[in-house]
Amino acid sequence: MAAFIHALTPALRDFIAQQRMFFTASAPSNGGRINLSPKGIDTFRVLSATEVAYLDLTGSGNETAAHTRDNGRLTIMFCALEDKPLILRLYGRGEAILPHDPRWNDLIPRFDLLTGTRQIIRLTIESLQTSCGFGVPLYEFKGHRDQLIEWAEKKGEDGLRDYRDKKNRTSIDGLATGMPETRIPA
Repeated sequence: MAAFIHALTPALRDFIAQQRMFFTASAPSNGGRINLSPKGIDTFRVLSATEVAYLDLTGSGNETAAHTRDNGRLTIMFCALEDKPLILRLYGRGEAILPHDPRWNDLIPRFDLLTGTRQIIRLTIESLQTSCGFGVPLYEFKGHRDQLIEWAEKKGEDGLRDYRDKKNRTSIDGLATGMPETRIPA
């Protein structure tokens, strides 16, 4: 039922393109909290057979950036909620690429820039696993939620910078995320 391979096949790339949701999982080296986060909107891109990335929007935490900065470990999972059952897990080394990073300009044209964009999370795939997904229920997709984009639009760029400075510079376990301070000190 489960199979491990080392690169995305054309069929798996097609499977990813059809999914409207994915999950990220990461953990710090110090035994702190494991982070498991659902992602939606059209933010995921396959860069090559062994590299993927997603546009990371400003949110209540920044655990993935902190954990990948700490140890690089990141897992991304897709599961079919419609049509044929399948679970796909991508295991590898992740990193957060911020707008001031020179690699940003190479990656950002692959995405639709959304209000609230914080960073790009890139994963270099070391292995991947497919499994049956027979126990995953069927769901009907009704649409993406607009609240995160609307929240970011209401905050505006200054409000987003202030929010990131207060909420996104350290993880819930106190690890640095690598996000630079953007506020002007009082």
